[in-house]
Amino acid sequence: MEAPATAHDDPAESPARPTPSSSAELTVNSPEEMRELGRRLAEHLRAGDLVMLTGELGAGKTTLTRGLGEGLGVRGAVTSPTFVIARVHPSLGDGPPLVHVDAYRLGGGLDDMEDLDLDVSLPESVIVVEWGEGKVEELTDDRLHLLIHRAVGTVPSRGTTPGPPDTDEVRHVTLTGVGERWATVDLSVV
Repeated sequence: MEAPATAHDDPAESPARPTPSSSAELTVNSPEEMRELGRRLAEHLRAGDLVMLTGELGAGKTTLTRGLGEGLGVRGAVTSPTFVIARVHPSLGDGPPLVHVDAYRLGGGLDDMEDLDLDVSLPESVIVVEWGEGKVEELTDDRLHLLIHRAVGTVPSRGTTPGPPDTDEVRHVTLTGVGERWATVDLSVV
């Protein structure tokens, strides 16, 4: 992974919503690196944290969540919850459980997600919501939002001189901490 660049947003830029407290950008070159990012990020998570993952199909949201599960030490294989909407992975130790939600097939905002009782689970769990943008922000003023962009390009020819990784594997990840919870977390070290 390439070293992240950090930035701090100006609170005056977005008066209608809670302002980002911290942010970082990094480049992930493979699925293995995306999983490792999840493991490292888990070190900064605690019960009550909401993590929103945004990115196109195949961007690596579930791969990152797999790493989060490994880092949090939860039970069960972390797989895409697309057809069950949500899965709960209890902790194997004294850490928080992981609630993994896929909001792709859900329509509007939090009202459509009420049956999941995320507001009940949030205080004692780490909740990760794929496709949650515009749907779960009302759960808490404090959240971590990861935006994952796939690099666009062609795959280098096989047998050529070693160079940069296949562009089909490269992802650009922007981490944005919103609210007081994330004000003191240095996301550039993730």
